[in-house]
Amino acid sequence: MKDLFRYDQMVEHALRGVVREALARASTSGLPGTHHFYITFQTTFPGLSIPESLSSQYPEEMTIVLEHQFWDLEIEEERFSVTLSFQSRPERLVIPFNAITAFTDPSVKFGLQFQPGEAASTSVPPAPKPEPKKEIDKGPKTGEVVALDAFRKK
Repeated sequence: MKDLFRYDQMVEHALRGVVREALARASTSGLPGTHHFYITFQTTFPGLSIPESLSSQYPEEMTIVLEHQFWDLEIEEERFSVTLSFQSRPERLVIPFNAITAFTDPSVKFGLQFQPGEAASTSVPPAPKPEPKKEIDKGPKTGEVVALDAFRKK
């Protein structure tokens, strides 16, 4: 039977929401304790913005670490952006959540793997509209009076 609900997409969306929330918490409160993130993403994903030097060095996939030195972490609905230092130069990266293929927080042995994302929205596609029920016209409706006495115990 074909999964018309597309549970796989719902689960992916929910798990990407975990990444979004973890990053949102880090952007407002910093990383508590020993928490830190490894984020792996596709470097050719539409909407991704990284310096040319990084995309040539990592033509397919790249992993960044958010731990001690990251700045201006901003979270949007479908992407996040962060400034990291590469060869002592600050560089701004913009990464769509659908570009992420792995997210780990080694401090608590937590990790997520994702299927390569699609360029479309991170939102779950709308459910197909149910077909209206077809009613068969049986002519004019007539009521029938049923006496309850027939069903009572005597």
